Amino acid sequence: MTQVLLSGVAIGAIYGLVGMGFAIAFYVTRVINFAEGQLLMVGVMVAAWFARTGLNPWVAIVLGILAAAAVGAITYLVAVRPVLAFDRFSFSWLVSTLGVALILENGAALIWGPTSRSFPALLTGTSVHVGSATLTLQEVVTIAVAVAAAIGFELYRRRTLFGKLGMAIAHDPEMATALGANTVLVATAAFALAGAFAGLAGVMIGPITYSNPYLGDTYGIAGFVALMIGGTARPAAAMVGGLLLGILGEAANKLIDTQASDWFPFVVVVVMLLVLPEGLLSLTAPFRRAVRRARAPAGAPG
Repeated sequence: MTQVLLSGVAIGAIYGLVGMGFAIAFYVTRVINFAEGQLLMVGVMVAAWFARTGLNPWVAIVLGILAAAAVGAITYLVAVRPVLAFDRFSFSWLVSTLGVALILENGAALIWGPTSRSFPALLTGTSVHVGSATLTLQEVVTIAVAVAAAIGFELYRRRTLFGKLGMAIAHDPEMATALGANTVLVATAAFALAGAFAGLAGVMIGPITYSNPYLGDTYGIAGFVALMIGGTARPAAAMVGGLLLGILGEAANKLIDTQASDWFPFVVVVVMLLVLPEGLLSLTAPFRRAVRRARAPAGAPG
């Protein structure tokens, strides 16, 4: 059971990174970028291509992440901003981001071919033993990087001026614009950062699996489910959702069927929508209200 838990955390860290990409873009713009999974694919395919040309694999990884971030920013400027400018309250962005996903997927298949290719091995030859369970060094690094990225973003969101601007725009974009905030710049940066998180997930999973133009479909779905589990109130909650989904998926593979993880995310999201439609974070709402009441001055409203 320890192996199931640790393996679930390792793959769940990837889901969580993609889920945070979804959450960051939604947090600022209230748009779900359905091309997020394809941004993961861009990261891993670009990194793998550069590595195959003879470039240092670590440099190739950085370039893959930057490519995913750039495509994320372009997605906002080309496929989201014009739609929101026309009608901010429509859901036309759903169609436009799905269109971007199809363009990226088929474009990658045209450029690099539809077949799977190996990703350069980076951290090999070392395993970490926890009781009877074993993790590769790549999996350990993936978990550490994902958790560090989630904590780092949360600190950035709370403690930097740019992060607070994102919070203000998420709360009331019209008021933020009236006060002089550059909402286009902040939203573009949010989509770029979301792309970087997806690209980071891609280069973390690439050495474990492969590079493939259709890789984004599977991880895009899992990342979206991670977002639904964690809720949209705080992007870092998607990491918690991803870890939980990974553990549940590995348990389903072990207890039900080895292919259970292919359909299990859909079961999880249906259950979440029925039981906790606002995500796991809604469970902490009573506690947070109690803390606010305790901190409020005497006579202030709760």
